[in-house]
Amino acid sequence: MIERYSRKELTEIWQDSNRYKIWLDVELAAAEAMEKLKIIPKGIVKKVKSKSKINVERINKLDGKLRHDVIAFLTSITEKVGKEGNFLHKGMTSSDILDTCFNLQLKQSGLILLKDLQELNSSIKKQAMKHKYTLCIGRSHGIHAEPTTFGLKLLTFYEEFSRNHKRLVNAINEISTCAISGAVGTFANIDPRVEKYVAQKLNLKIEPISTQIIPRDRHAYFFSVLGIIASSIERFAVEIRHLQRTEVAEVYEFFKKKQMGSSAMPHKKNPVLSENLTGLARLVRASVIPALENVVLWHERDISHSSVERNIGPDTTITLDFALNRLNEIVKSMVINSSNMKKNLDITKGLFFSQRVLLELISKGLKREKAYRIVQKCALKSLEENDSFYESLLRDKTVMDKIPVNSLKKLFDFSYHTRKIDVIFKRVLKR
Repeated sequence: MIERYSRKELTEIWQDSNRYKIWLDVELAAAEAMEKLKIIPKGIVKKVKSKSKINVERINKLDGKLRHDVIAFLTSITEKVGKEGNFLHKGMTSSDILDTCFNLQLKQSGLILLKDLQELNSSIKKQAMKHKYTLCIGRSHGIHAEPTTFGLKLLTFYEEFSRNHKRLVNAINEISTCAISGAVGTFANIDPRVEKYVAQKLNLKIEPISTQIIPRDRHAYFFSVLGIIASSIERFAVEIRHLQRTEVAEVYEFFKKKQMGSSAMPHKKNPVLSENLTGLARLVRASVIPALENVVLWHERDISHSSVERNIGPDTTITLDFALNRLNEIVKSMVINSSNMKKNLDITKGLFFSQRVLLELISKGLKREKAYRIVQKCALKSLEENDSFYESLLRDKTVMDKIPVNSLKKLFDFSYHTRKIDVIFKRVLKR
């Protein structure tokens, strides 16, 4: 991923130096197990540890000639440690190293993403509590529906990202496996106890059955969860983008003092960060289909998945990490214009109380279909004439025959729409 959309903490996981370090950790853990099982001479690991050194430049140079990165890595290590290096990789195959390493990198990345989700949800919760009773209009199909609160709107995101946190925990667990089973996964040339030892050493689980690779349905699940999280990010970003539109103007991204909105129009404050998140979400979701297609490989293995994973592993996790942190900054600093929320509530002059009037007429004995037509007629007339819905109802004889004026006034009460807000907050936050 380009530096513009990367954070150092996660980028470092995917650097060659960390990858080769993990490879060496896997090889040394396997050698330790073999020493304990008396498969290789005692003292090999100690000597290799004291002499080995990761030389990224040398490994890459050897890879350029050998066209095999694991052999290049082993050759580089043996050049440093001497004959003891010959005892590394005994009975193992390249996928034992590559797959175990890839899963470790995904796990390391996933743990950072979990922290990102926790920090984001902390910010969302704080804003949701602050605006628990900040009235705004709810919209369905982009059209004014009924009143809600901005806090309740935010609480939907809090709950969604809480679900995403659970999903990611499960996804990390899904890919936290280790395979040291040798060619075609039969353990013909390596003791299964070596795999168990390596798994424990690296805080992974053994892969119950591998072919020559760890099954890719695990990775498909992991990247699918990342795709879902990206969609949640975009849902939030799109909400902000809509609410920042000039004719809505209810929520704004924070605009820094020296920030510029347009090269041509100095007056503009564009929701560029939210728009950016929409684009980044597309990139993350783009990894899901290739990850699903990686499940289907030839026989015990082929390497059609390899080139895909070398790209989507770093790019997707780095992008999502950046996006979660960017969204967190937006949430913490966004400007809430409650006066415009109230102004927008008044645009339709009380039309959103139509359901209350409908239900009241039904309770007074009118059939639903007839009551609906009466309320709809008054509502549409109010809308066409830009008149008060309440006044329109007062002019309808059937309405006035069924609902006294004092009772009608009571139906136009905002508190009716907020009386269950606390119930919803307690239901969501009780966990």
